[in-house]
Amino acid sequence: MTKLAKRMAALAAIFATSGMITMGSAIVTPQTAAADSCWDHNGSLMRLVANGNQRAFYYERPSAVLRQAGVRRGTLLFNGRKQGNSYVGTARRFSKWCSAPLEYSVSGPISGNQTRVTVRGTRPVYASGCRNTGRIARDRLVFTYSHQC
Repeated sequence: MTKLAKRMAALAAIFATSGMITMGSAIVTPQTAAADSCWDHNGSLMRLVANGNQRAFYYERPSAVLRQAGVRRGTLLFNGRKQGNSYVGTARRFSKWCSAPLEYSVSGPISGNQTRVTVRGTRPVYASGCRNTGRIARDRLVFTYSHQC
């Protein structure tokens, strides 16, 4: 079994056995899924992997700035579930100050025509040395449908 096939099998097992994907900062590179589609997010091309109500957005083509922060194709940005007309789950923030992505809870609506997902959450702000500054930032992540991958 190839390395990619093993990763895909592991992802399928997670989707099948959990109410929510818990992968921490793991990087998985999906190739196909029940419903793969590509979405724009802040100048990066994202791949949405959907299986039942489970949802995960992975970087397909990260922006140059994110590549400098260590983001590569297959890096997980969001995982969670579709709940009614909303997404609920965990987003990741990539920082030059921290070696691992910072995780925080997000939720938000799916547009009526199903072509835009907007999730919001609050997260701590970090400075050099991955030091928590005590400040809180409000993030809004917008994913806009682009095409079938």
